[in-house]
Amino acid sequence: MSGNLPISGSVARLDPQAERAGTSLAAVAQGRKLAARLEPFDSYWQAPEDVDSGYRSFSAYYRANYLPHLPRDRAARILVVSCGPGYLVSLLAEVGYSNVAGIDSDPGKIEHARRRGLACEVAEAFPFLEARQSAQFDAIIPEQELNHLTVEETIDFLKLCRGALRPGGRVIVYAMNGANPLVGSENIAHNIDHFYNVTEHSLQQILKLAGFADVRVFALKLYVFWKNPLNYVGLAVTGTFELLMRIVFVLYGKKVRVLSKKIAAVALKPAPAP
Repeated sequence: MSGNLPISGSVARLDPQAERAGTSLAAVAQGRKLAARLEPFDSYWQAPEDVDSGYRSFSAYYRANYLPHLPRDRAARILVVSCGPGYLVSLLAEVGYSNVAGIDSDPGKIEHARRRGLACEVAEAFPFLEARQSAQFDAIIPEQELNHLTVEETIDFLKLCRGALRPGGRVIVYAMNGANPLVGSENIAHNIDHFYNVTEHSLQQILKLAGFADVRVFALKLYVFWKNPLNYVGLAVTGTFELLMRIVFVLYGKKVRVLSKKIAAVALKPAPAP
């Protein structure tokens, strides 16, 4: 079982104009309604209908994509935002991280996590982070795609993450990849709560606007289920398609490295200036 972090308490959501007006994020007192209508960012929407089956399948996915980018220190304080039933929290506890907590705004999803003894609580992302601007976490990982927020909301959210991280702490985030010509536009049209796509360049821009440094972009791998023969078919087909598209982009004078369906990045909070 992962260690319990103090995650109770709530404050009002943020005024979207406050940061641009020069008011600090932590000082905002009025409520803020986020743009998403059906699938809010601070809850996880990708769990299968059989929620319990997801603990095994998502474990393989997170092992392949997230573990290489996490702190080596197994005592690192890690917060999983939009944790849903606790798929990522469960994996982190399984591999030895002892100080992990998850938050999700949906009580039903949190109930699944609690039944497994996971340190997950009901909370909304913005007020939770606003109340914790004292540099206490080593890593913050939203389990939901950033593009369930608008661009302005995303930058505000990431600034709150930066404030809650210790110097040198990291965020690991992801969004839908607009550079993939097959699924990029479909990602936007498919869901009214998908507000934008990114490429490796624009994802770096967003993180830098939020004050992060040392941004490293990477592809999220879909085909990581090595016991399933169809995994290798999917890997071969998508790998060939992405190679061909890189060549096409070069012919158009564009250098595009990441063409996966989803694109992720890890970024660090800079140390304070001496």
